Amino acid sequence: QVEVVESGGGSVQAGGSLRLSCSVSRDIGRYCMGWFRQSQGREREPVAGVDAHGAASYVDSVKGRFTISVDNAKNTLDLQMNSLKPEDTAMYYCAAFLVCVRMEDVSRLGPDFGTWGQGTQVTVSS
Repeated sequence: QVEVVESGGGSVQAGGSLRLSCSVSRDIGRYCMGWFRQSQGREREPVAGVDAHGAASYVDSVKGRFTISVDNAKNTLDLQMNSLKPEDTAMYYCAAFLVCVRMEDVSRLGPDFGTWGQGTQVTVSS
């Protein structure tokens, strides 16, 4: 069974940057990958993903500020977050999917769909 572990969260002021990293225990090329986040009182939402062809997708609120990237040699998935805003504050989760679906459909498939990490906290202060 694949395992994913996130790192790189922290606290930053608005306008700052953070880089999250997700380490995958198996060949990352076998999976569609994604970053999700959940803030207090809200449902988990997709942030960015990479499909089976390596194409990236982003939720509208982070387009132009966040960049997702895959390092196949290291089996890592990174999320570079620039121009951070207080509304980006959330627990960020990395997920690996053997069955690729649209990011927006993941929540409908239930919490057992895919393999999830424990999350890393990102806090952006104004």
